[in-house]
Amino acid sequence: MNKTIRRASVFALLLVFALLLRATWVQFYEGRALADDKDNRRNAIETYAEPLGNIIVAGKAITGSAVTTGGDLRYKRTYTDGELYAAVTGYASQSYAPTQLEGIYADLLNGTDTRLKTALDTVTDKRADPGNVITTIDPDVQKAAYDALGDKKGAAVAVDPTTGQILAVVSTPSYDPSTLTDANTAGTAWKKLNADSDKPLTNRALRQPLAPGSTFKLVVAAAALEDGLYASVDEKTESEDPYTLPGTRTVLKNENTSAPCENATIRVALQYSCNNVFAHMAVQLGQDKLRATAEKFGFNDDSQDVPVRAYPSVYPSGMDESSTALTGIGQFDVTATPLQMAMVSAALANGGKLVSPHMVSQITDGGGDVLEDYDDEASTTQIVSSSTAEQLQSAMRTVVEKGTGTNALIDGVTVGGKTGTAQNGENNSKAPYAWFTSYGKSDSSGKQVAVAVVVEQSDAARSEVSGNGLAAPVAKAMMEAALRS
Repeated sequence: MNKTIRRASVFALLLVFALLLRATWVQFYEGRALADDKDNRRNAIETYAEPLGNIIVAGKAITGSAVTTGGDLRYKRTYTDGELYAAVTGYASQSYAPTQLEGIYADLLNGTDTRLKTALDTVTDKRADPGNVITTIDPDVQKAAYDALGDKKGAAVAVDPTTGQILAVVSTPSYDPSTLTDANTAGTAWKKLNADSDKPLTNRALRQPLAPGSTFKLVVAAAALEDGLYASVDEKTESEDPYTLPGTRTVLKNENTSAPCENATIRVALQYSCNNVFAHMAVQLGQDKLRATAEKFGFNDDSQDVPVRAYPSVYPSGMDESSTALTGIGQFDVTATPLQMAMVSAALANGGKLVSPHMVSQITDGGGDVLEDYDDEASTTQIVSSSTAEQLQSAMRTVVEKGTGTNALIDGVTVGGKTGTAQNGENNSKAPYAWFTSYGKSDSSGKQVAVAVVVEQSDAARSEVSGNGLAAPVAKAMMEAALRS
């Protein structure tokens, strides 16, 4: 073979090799990338070729699947009481990425989770039967919260302090996930929901931290007792009234100017929500000690999964003493979600032990066999002493029985709580937020629940906005539903 033919042959072989290499690359690497691309229509066709698995509340499916009337997507997602459970389920849409539990467990619900495959499924590459998500939600508590919030803009969370099970997650105004499921109508609904100034797609219960106002005083009180700054909730504090913020001429006043807040005990200060006591207490403790206690309760945790990722509640750093004082009353840059404030009450109600909150009990395969049990995996952490917890339980009862939280009283139930009215906007120019967090314990059964409610906006006059007036009745309805025998 002459040199020219030999070179041509080698060149031709190199070209063939390059083509084979490129074909392999496209098939096994770029092919997977293309298959996984969110804009690949085949993924949607495969997902909706069969009915999806379901999200379960109290043994009943609150989701379903229905045959479509046209197009290449055979099934679409349906919802029972969609607006009631939207903050739990999220949506599974033919047009948009799934959210909340629908998004987290998308592979389980559409049958592509590898844990669902049998040996035969693996051999035949057949899609497995979809699994189901068993929630911890109590339908009675969920509905009580939703109905009590009504047309107010707000949110509510209920937790079982002893198990960490989340019994209710409500965000209002809500939306009907069914409007987003069908590709033929989802676009119009999507534009309308996103144009709504009330932001119904926002999960206010888990993903919108706001200034917690005076409900944060529970954290400050816990820090003071744990640090030994004060030995008990009935020891007099060093608290001048009115209190001038350190390094400033700004005088911090109390809402109730006739309240006995000068040198008040922690019990009395919680009962009357004395700003001067907790602002000064925050300065006495210092921001580092206060932050450490807040973080034990869950603040500054950017990986709080329930299993939906909750936005972190924040206790700030790098402050001067005047700003630290304001954090003592839940202002400045302190923010909290209703989930976080429910966790505060839950830990105090549970003897200082915080059980990791979760709203999914189990996930199962199509036959009902358990793939994962989240109740068994819940962790328990002693975050404050049992003595601190018991003292604050007692002080919270005083708030409800003869303080600012009387609207939460329930016959046959021991209730402790804390109100909050948080400033909103520059110089408090917007309607304040009304907060209430509490625990309830049935006197007959011993069953417990902890709740937190925030009302961002209502039709009440600004002067009538208060935690007791707007948020406590919602909490009461939730506790009654949870503890009903």
